[in-house]
This record gives sequence, structure tokens and C-alpha cells, in this order.
Amino acid sequence: MSVRILALVGSLRAGSHNRQLAETAVKLAPAGADVALYEGLAEIPFYNEDIDVEGSVPDAAAKLRDAAGSADALLLFTPEYNGTIPAVLKNAIDWLSRPFGAGAIGGKPVVVVGTAFGQYGGVWAQDEARKAVGIAGGQVIEDIKLSIPGSVTRFAETHPADDAEVAGQLTEVITRLHDLAGRPTAA
Repeated sequence: MSVRILALVGSLRAGSHNRQLAETAVKLAPAGADVALYEGLAEIPFYNEDIDVEGSVPDAAAKLRDAAGSADALLLFTPEYNGTIPAVLKNAIDWLSRPFGAGAIGGKPVVVVGTAFGQYGGVWAQDEARKAVGIAGGQVIEDIKLSIPGSVTRFAETHPADDAEVAGQLTEVITRLHDLAGRPTAA
């Protein structure tokens, strides 16, 4: 049985280094792991309880919830925008946190990684994403981290998949998440 890992990317830019990392994760998934890169975060309206009504949830939000609901774990890739999490990723977390107490990420293992131009690789944004996911009900795996600094320089001429150090670190992240998500939970 394959472990399904849903990858969400907090950057909408086609050439985003975080998107490239997510695409690399899809390629590097170990046997027994299926990493699926979610497309469509740009189409999801900002969270609003007035439109989050059973039977009339916007289609884009319902698709995200379905994808997360059928996943065994989530892997979030986030850049850092003005020292924090990008709005598109925060919005996805907000939709996935509802309905209250029964959100699509409730109890699921979630790992947050990413790259950013700064010298710390976006750790502030990753910390904020972990905080939001934890409050939303996800099981944040705090000891699995990957922050890659200097993205604009490091990946200027090298795709993350072709950077042996990054590929090795990302493979370790996915393998550890796979192993955690594949464990049966105690009833």
C-alpha cells in the first residue's frame, strides 16, 4: 500500500524555486510513497465563512479538501514573503482547517520545508506555517526540517534536482515523512 503525500507550494510563480523543490520531491519519492503536487491554489477564494456552507463550498476549495482528505500526509513548501508565510498557503491552511474539529488535515502528519533568498532559507515563514498547521489540527512534525538559504544564487543555474546536497536532504525528508505516515495509529 502506497503512502499518499500531498505537496502544497506557497508560491504561484511558475519558475519558483519552491515549486522546483516540490517537483523534485515528486521525482525523488521512495518506493511506497506517492508525492502529488497540488495544482489550483490560485483559484481558491479567500476563506470566508459566508461561502463555506455545506452544499455550496466553492469548487476549488472542495477539491483542495478532497485532495488533503485522501492524503496520508502533507508536505508544504514555502518561500518567505516579508518575513512570513505567503497568503496563498495561509489561505489553503484556513480552508483545510474547516469545518471546525473535522478539517481535512486533522491528525495528519505535516512537514514544512522550503527555500528563500535570505541567509536563513525562510525559517520564519516555515515556523509560521507550522504554527498555523498545528492550530488547524495537523500533526506538525517539528524535527523534520529543511531550510535552504540563498535560493536566487544557489539555483540560478542549477535545478534543485541537480544539486546533490539538496536532493539528498529532500529525499531524507520525504523518506522520514513516508515512514511516519505509514505507521498505523493507536486506536
